[in-house]
Amino acid sequence: MKLCVLGLGYIGLPTAAMFANAGHDVTGVDKKAAIVEALNKGEIIIEEEGLADFIKKVTATGRLKACDKAVEADAFIISVPTPITEDKKADMKFVISATEEVAGVLKKGDLVILESTSPIGTVDSIMKPILEEKTGLKAGADFSLGHSPERVIPGRILYELVHNNRIAGGYDTESAHRIKELYSSFVEGEIYETDARTAEMCKLSENTFRDVNIAFANELAKICEAQGINVWELIEICNKHPRVNIHQPGPGVGGHCIAVDPWFIVEKEPGLAQIIDLARHTNDGMPAYVADRSMEILRGIENPKVTILGVTYKPDVDDMRESPILYLIDELKSRGVTVAVQDPFAHGRNGVLADLDEAVKGADLIILGVNHKFYKDLDFAALAKLVRTKNFLDTRNFADRRAAEAAGFAAYLLGRK
Repeated sequence: MKLCVLGLGYIGLPTAAMFANAGHDVTGVDKKAAIVEALNKGEIIIEEEGLADFIKKVTATGRLKACDKAVEADAFIISVPTPITEDKKADMKFVISATEEVAGVLKKGDLVILESTSPIGTVDSIMKPILEEKTGLKAGADFSLGHSPERVIPGRILYELVHNNRIAGGYDTESAHRIKELYSSFVEGEIYETDARTAEMCKLSENTFRDVNIAFANELAKICEAQGINVWELIEICNKHPRVNIHQPGPGVGGHCIAVDPWFIVEKEPGLAQIIDLARHTNDGMPAYVADRSMEILRGIENPKVTILGVTYKPDVDDMRESPILYLIDELKSRGVTVAVQDPFAHGRNGVLADLDEAVKGADLIILGVNHKFYKDLDFAALAKLVRTKNFLDTRNFADRRAAEAAGFAAYLLGRK
């Protein structure tokens, strides 16, 4: 089949490559010239395990190319961002724009699939009217339409695209069948057919479940600090129960999925999604909580400097989208603290430093914000010679506390006071 994939980001690009590798003729579309230019050279500008080699291999076959606007195809896959506004509402401008672009080349018999995680009703209330009004065609009768959300994590995208189960949510039954058939060309996991609204809600619910669980863990961390209990030990023991799986606390929740998707449910049903709303506020409040804890540690120190280790939203990736560390930085600065940030995956962006020694020099508090493998065996003895005041706060229960204390640091842990 001829496919047109709109949006060549962390999901769209690997998906386009998977389809091309399966034998389809794929055109990827993106408005960023650098992305288009790189792909047509067999290169990428994002980091993902194994993706660079895979793209080089697939583009060499001639089955994957890129341009800046939609082209005629048998199937269209929309994988564009669905960011959130300041008032926690879904910004659908990219989905609307991509749908309008597809409408310009849509013909009878085509298939249109939304991959972007979106609020309930996006397919039937936003995309369907645009496609029908601009083409005169009817969904279900003249073209197929539906939603098939991705369910992958950065660092394992290529593996999980193939092996994870998938949802084929159709505007009608035939659309669901066609979506399943198309993705079966490379997906080895089960593909479950349903309607589009259920598929939209399913993706949101999966991420919301995790967000609520993390909020519970974060609330436990606060309670344990107040009660003199180590939350990490508590969770470990609780999880020995065969039907308990409490997630891990931390400085907040980031990424384009877990930190965003629950708001899409709240937006649709604000009066009903009360636990979901509370969980979001709990997790969004963690950077401020960590900042408050930091100020307690820094009490009495004039013109304090804090060095934060890690700024991405999860370990060992370069993705900074919705990272709670970005909010932690702002919280500390608003309290008059000088902040230095070091991250081996994000250096050069937003003033993030590559050199650990440079970042730590003169610090009064080092905060471990992200549990990158790079930080697993920190040389605390060396760091002790660079800092002004020996304070260390671990928000991930990742560093060697005994090594820190042996080097003279006062070692603090989120969830243990």
